[in-house]
Amino acid sequence: MLPFISRARARARSLPVLTPMAAALSTLVAFSPAASAQSTASASRLDEVTVTGTRSPMKLSDVAADLTVINRDTIERQGFGNIATLLRNVAGLQMSSNGGPGNTTSVFVRGAETRHTVVLIDGVRVDGQSSGGASWQNLPVSQIERIEVLKGPASALYGSDAIGGVVQIFTRKGAGRTQLDLGIGGGNLGQVKADVGISGGSADFDYAGSLALDRGTGFNAYLNTTAKSYNLDADGWRNYSGSLRLGGRVAEGQRLEFLGLKSRSNAGYDAGKNADDRGVTETLAGKLSLNSTWSSALSTQLSAGQSEENYETKPSSPYLTKTRIRSASLQGFYRINEQHQLNGLLERREDRLVNTDLVGGGKGTRDQNAVGLSYLGTLGAFSLQAHGRHDDDSEFGGIDTGSLAAGFKLGGGWRVTASAGNAFRAPTLYQRGSVYGPDTTKAGVAELRPERAQNREAGLAWAQGDFDFAVTTFHNRVTDLIAFGAAGSCRSTTGCYSNVARALLKGTSLKGGAQLGPVNLSATADFLDPTDANSGRQLQRRAKRFGTLRAETTLQAWTLGASVVGSGQRFDDAANKTRLGGYGLLNLDAQYAFAKDWRLQLNVDNAFNRDYQTANFYQQAPRTWFVSLRYSPSL
Repeated sequence: MLPFISRARARARSLPVLTPMAAALSTLVAFSPAASAQSTASASRLDEVTVTGTRSPMKLSDVAADLTVINRDTIERQGFGNIATLLRNVAGLQMSSNGGPGNTTSVFVRGAETRHTVVLIDGVRVDGQSSGGASWQNLPVSQIERIEVLKGPASALYGSDAIGGVVQIFTRKGAGRTQLDLGIGGGNLGQVKADVGISGGSADFDYAGSLALDRGTGFNAYLNTTAKSYNLDADGWRNYSGSLRLGGRVAEGQRLEFLGLKSRSNAGYDAGKNADDRGVTETLAGKLSLNSTWSSALSTQLSAGQSEENYETKPSSPYLTKTRIRSASLQGFYRINEQHQLNGLLERREDRLVNTDLVGGGKGTRDQNAVGLSYLGTLGAFSLQAHGRHDDDSEFGGIDTGSLAAGFKLGGGWRVTASAGNAFRAPTLYQRGSVYGPDTTKAGVAELRPERAQNREAGLAWAQGDFDFAVTTFHNRVTDLIAFGAAGSCRSTTGCYSNVARALLKGTSLKGGAQLGPVNLSATADFLDPTDANSGRQLQRRAKRFGTLRAETTLQAWTLGASVVGSGQRFDDAANKTRLGGYGLLNLDAQYAFAKDWRLQLNVDNAFNRDYQTANFYQQAPRTWFVSLRYSPSL
């Protein structure tokens, strides 16, 4: 399944972890009684209802796109770190980080830049108009009920940014009897975590709220001892987060919902000797929506939302940037009959950036208006999904996007899919220079064009009983990529942004699962060719070979899991001169339900304490262990 591992073994001393992993998996199989196994049949997984693939509810088995769902059970067992480390187990995704928790993190979907992924929290877009992209390191795990990952361009549904894909995070929603959820834990690196949540509701009103803290003394992440910024200290972190979600029926067929979320992290990093430099990230999201059912055929959703992404560094290099995104949308869903459905969309987005690194604390704004139309059809074994959208931007004008996807069930559990579409990413306000005053040192260029992508892909999937397998091959050509280059087109004498780069993102992604007696196995493997189309070199910080393998089983009150993450080599620079070696990690988890409503959880990440880097000079976490206790009674 992972042939690249043997080739990378000689280049990275971490990869011998795979031999112990094989032994761990064998142990799970050998000592797990079949009577205690809980089947995870593929049929029930594929019947799960998702919304990200079409912006309307649809069974996972009917979505013609490459879509992965991460549920709450998986988050609790494997997600004690952050969202980025959880997502690295998804086929087609890789990550890099400048150190430990709380520091700048990038997520690459199918090799695309981190700014090329739309991030939504319950439908609210989160983005930064300075560097571009969401602050992955600041997205809390404790409030999350489910994550849906859509891979491949999706601007025809979501507009700007969706060149690589879409990651939508759903917070917890109350239902039924009042449920209390308390958790507390600790581990090495000075880690302490605690969270509390309460949820419940009826057909007329539901509620869910939570608070959480996560802190640690950390480790010395920056390794460049010759740099002026090097500081031999532990780079600790503190994170505080909270969320509130309310919903209620205001009239027959009319439901009003409110969402509010805030997360704030304060993480250490090296910027100057003998200084405790901190990077403070704040993420806020809020939304009010009215869901209306007018008849058995027609329903609508009217919503208004706002998000903020704020980032500040201090004290050695003071810097502050603030992004605010306001949006409003009206969606309509018309079910013609059981086989055909039409969806319509009207949407407005307003971006605002404040960046105190600029003269006078520069500010910039812009707006985008969009209209979209989708058709979802099923004719027996054949399905068709077509999406079209027009965005009109106050700075660069109009742009049209569209996608067409088809699927066909061959029988015997087999299904084949194919799709084609285009996407774009509007330049950030910082890149276009909208925020600049009369400063001659800034690199923004008002003439920058949107980055564009053309994608085509094909997939083959099979599901039968307790077994499933899927393979997707894709070819995504990105043009007008924005890069920082030579001076001349802006007021800076050192360099300017320009549409000079091109990228070719192609590859094959595999994923599969099997219930072998008492053991549930799952695996992913990515064979990626992320190439700078101008130079032919490999894109920075993305490996050509990446894969995961996981086994889990149930032993009476115990749930045991073991995972391997294996990566081939990557390069830290565009010139491909600074090589980052491949690595292999073994992660272990165990959960013990020792009494009604009580669970004990143990996680050990990087069990063999391997040294590895995903960004040059930035060490990743050593062996990390964490023990937590959770109490979840119904009141």
